Amino acid sequence: MRVHVVDPAAYTPPYDHALCAALARAGAEVTLVTSRFVYGQSPPAEGYERREPFYLAAFGSPGSRLRTATKLAEHVPDMLRYRRAARAADVAHFQWLPVQHLDGHLLPAHKPLVITAHDVLPREPRPGQLAAQRRLYERFDAIVAHSEHGRGRLIGEVGVDETRVHVIPHGVLALPRSTASPSPPTSPSLPPPRDGRPVVLMFGLLRPYKGLDLLLEAWQDIEDAELWVVGMARYDIASLQQAAPENVRFVTRFVGDAEMASCFDHASLVVLPYREADQSGVAFTALGAGVPMLLSDVGGFPELAATGAARTFPAGDAAALHMALTELLADPNARAAMSEMARTAAAGPYSWEKIALQTLGLYGSLLGKGANR
Repeated sequence: MRVHVVDPAAYTPPYDHALCAALARAGAEVTLVTSRFVYGQSPPAEGYERREPFYLAAFGSPGSRLRTATKLAEHVPDMLRYRRAARAADVAHFQWLPVQHLDGHLLPAHKPLVITAHDVLPREPRPGQLAAQRRLYERFDAIVAHSEHGRGRLIGEVGVDETRVHVIPHGVLALPRSTASPSPPTSPSLPPPRDGRPVVLMFGLLRPYKGLDLLLEAWQDIEDAELWVVGMARYDIASLQQAAPENVRFVTRFVGDAEMASCFDHASLVVLPYREADQSGVAFTALGAGVPMLLSDVGGFPELAATGAARTFPAGDAAALHMALTELLADPNARAAMSEMARTAAAGPYSWEKIALQTLGLYGSLLGKGANR
């Protein structure tokens, strides 16, 4: 089976790589069709082919308006070129489509089309973007949701026919390791915690819905631990940084592989206080690393907590978050038990071997039905 996994803007290189490698190990002929990841190196292809035909002429600094504008100028011709290239595939599986208003008219024809709803609907949407996303879903033969919650939203909120929505979990994301140095050095920005204190880690892009303000409110009066907030800020957090206690450390930039691995190596607990979510790649990185998690009770997070690898608290409730943090930091045995459950879940329902078989089964069913919307 010839499969194209398509992520034009390279939004999720670790996920793309893990999925492609797992599909290839399961016997598919896989090509990842994407663009160059401008923040660092993408994982090397393992058993699959990687092509980067999108946005070859884009320029400007990563995330700048100039780069966004030059990518937008290239988007339509690049998608039309891919439409022709897709003739070589049996199935085209899109991960993200960044220009919903146009992309529904630019998709390949005469073959099964699949899209993964990493975000069921855009967060912080621009005018018309929500309606465009709903129309875009109608062009696909199958939509993959990472949780039962996501499936419910696609059916009830978006209006997708339930026969086209399939739940396939988000797989664990392995921390990048060097064969020469299996334990990466600590980041210069994040020296080892003082006095061996436990580290609570909030990792990933910082956006308003992720609840950094809530976490800092809940962190007040917690003294025998350190809070590490690591990831590029996509909004102004200067006032939050200035008001934060001394035992909060910030690294507000893109973090490379070695630093990322170091952060999770030092973490005693990963906290994701999101106000809304469907799923989170950070959560599946923590799961793969065996780090216990404290999650708000939104989206698919309660399904992760059901494995025993995480606990949840009511979203938006700073007092409940403070209490949960205090209890878990005072109970290393509970954290150790959660770590063991995380490893069990990572080797079980969230393993890429199982996910690849589910995904190939979906492709096969579409090919058997002769899907062509």
